[in-house]
Amino acid sequence: MRFYKAVMGGVAVGWLLLPLGALAADTTLRLSLVDAVSMARLNNSSVKASRSRVEQAEARVVQSRQSLLPKVLLSETLMVTNDPGAALVFKLQQSSIVSSDFLPERLNNPNVINDFNTSLQVMQPIYNADAAIGRTIALSAKKAEELMVVRGEETIGFQVSRVYYGLLLARKNSEAVDQSIKTMLGHSSEAARAFGVGLMSKSDKLSTEVRLAELQEQRLLLLDAIKDASDALKVMLHLDSGVVLVLTGDLVVDGVVPAGGHDNSVPENRADLMALESGRQIAGFQADMASASRLPRVNAFVQTNLHSNNVFSGGSSWALGLNMQWNIFDGMASAGRVQEARALEREAMFNLDAARSGSVADVERSLRSMRTAQARIAVAEKSIEESRVSLAYIGSQFRTGMAMTFELLMREQAHTYAKMRLNQAKYDFCVAKSELAYYRGNH
Repeated sequence: MRFYKAVMGGVAVGWLLLPLGALAADTTLRLSLVDAVSMARLNNSSVKASRSRVEQAEARVVQSRQSLLPKVLLSETLMVTNDPGAALVFKLQQSSIVSSDFLPERLNNPNVINDFNTSLQVMQPIYNADAAIGRTIALSAKKAEELMVVRGEETIGFQVSRVYYGLLLARKNSEAVDQSIKTMLGHSSEAARAFGVGLMSKSDKLSTEVRLAELQEQRLLLLDAIKDASDALKVMLHLDSGVVLVLTGDLVVDGVVPAGGHDNSVPENRADLMALESGRQIAGFQADMASASRLPRVNAFVQTNLHSNNVFSGGSSWALGLNMQWNIFDGMASAGRVQEARALEREAMFNLDAARSGSVADVERSLRSMRTAQARIAVAEKSIEESRVSLAYIGSQFRTGMAMTFELLMREQAHTYAKMRLNQAKYDFCVAKSELAYYRGNH
């Protein structure tokens, strides 16, 4: 059944963590569509995961500050040796050398020496072009993640709306079948009485019972569909299984449906399209970064050392300087990275164009579905009225023995089908309206 498939399509939405999650079993919760959507946008776990990705992007922005800020390294090294050269150097660095240390015997056979080296080094970037571009990439990536959070919230809202409408459809179809069962019970009783006095054949009597059994089976399937849809919505809202949902919304057909030829453009500021645009820009920055890696890097440094035979005592020294590194040829690695980044930029551009074209088609389909659903609603409403009058007439004829059983069954089936067609058309209209808002980025 279409409505059943539509309901189950929303189960893919992630778990929601609702502040009211502590609701006890058998609690009744009145839930409007606006409440359900707001609850999902606030607490859905997939949206929370998207927000975590924003935090990750923010952390990468923090890491990119290394292109501007100094690095400070403190180290402590202990060395024990009797190497003649090292012993002489350590004594010089410890400011502990004496004239007897230069005697040939002492130089050739020094005593074992301990050297504690406490070193403090500060490196300050002066010029690092690719690192600066990397910071720009990190900022753009954070912006893209923030936009995807917005789109994720819109997606969750749309999915919840579809499941909400699906539950309404299942309940309305169940009500229609219940009314038909009530009607058929009356006709079945009439058929039993007619059969009892010999005014109706056994096959005609059994045909009413067969139709009644069909309706009862349909009712069982609809009850399952209601339970499945209700459970799906509870899962999405992270509610206890014992909570009874009372939906305060309805399948409302309101507003004027845009006529054919209406502007079907998609706003450029739709969150996911803006995120794709950010992705294209990032790919361009990556190409610039690969090109900038060919440029020299300049860093200033200052270093102080304390050498001692015991910790924190002895001689100290310092050094100040500049370091320039220029990777003149890296075996075409940087050229390959530039080529790859340019290809990624083109891919991002094509993906953005495809998303825009697809979004226009989605908007057109939603508008078309709304117009078709509205026309179907008008046809179904007329069919309901006509089938109701026809069923009432044939029903009165049947009770007086002037109408055949198959005529009654055909009219009853047509009336039930018309009511369910109307419910389905209203559902399709509401879903198409939600789709239109979603594809236009204002859901």
